[in-house]
Amino acid sequence: MKKISDWMLGAMLAVASLVANANADEAVAPDVLIKNTVKDVLEVVRQDKDIRSGDQRKILDLVDAKVLPHFDFAHMTQLAVGKNWRKATPEQKQALTAEFRAMLVRTYTKAFTVYRDQTVEVKPLTLAAGATEATVKTFISKPGAQAIPVDYVLEKTDKGWKAFDLSVDGVSLVMTYRSTFNEQIAQSGIDGLIKTLVEKNQSGATAPVSRAEAK
Repeated sequence: MKKISDWMLGAMLAVASLVANANADEAVAPDVLIKNTVKDVLEVVRQDKDIRSGDQRKILDLVDAKVLPHFDFAHMTQLAVGKNWRKATPEQKQALTAEFRAMLVRTYTKAFTVYRDQTVEVKPLTLAAGATEATVKTFISKPGAQAIPVDYVLEKTDKGWKAFDLSVDGVSLVMTYRSTFNEQIAQSGIDGLIKTLVEKNQSGATAPVSRAEAK
């Protein structure tokens, strides 16, 4: 799904950059964190030929180090599953979160291979005093193409700001998955959704990450 690829590429370019300031003052606004560090992250991607040529292990290591710590996957999964989350047992919730996380990680690794000199513009954010949630607006641009608006929804936790949703052209990632997940649960229940995610992740894990053709 092209939208999902755009989401993941956008998140790779912006949210991943937060790691550089992971230990910085938590009072720093989310947009400032992204703006101050995204340049460094883009430089790494541009200069690392192994990543751009599809070195899966190197990509996975980079995603694990720079992206995953800045997402609240439990919150994302809860939103994606929607009303059915209340029906899930603790064991099912744990399994859903683990498989949803694994699925997004697989998509991230593919996003690195479609990088083609994109740039990121981060819009200034006015954060109200005491705010615990924020939406950071960015635009992902590449030569010869219209800029893609990518918004990140973050919440302030005791471990710093964490992203729990992102959207492209106003379409939410978790809401898109919610539609798919609800259909699967209606057909085969929560265990059926878990089984489907496990199978997709297992098949995806055996598939090599290949470099996408330049367009």
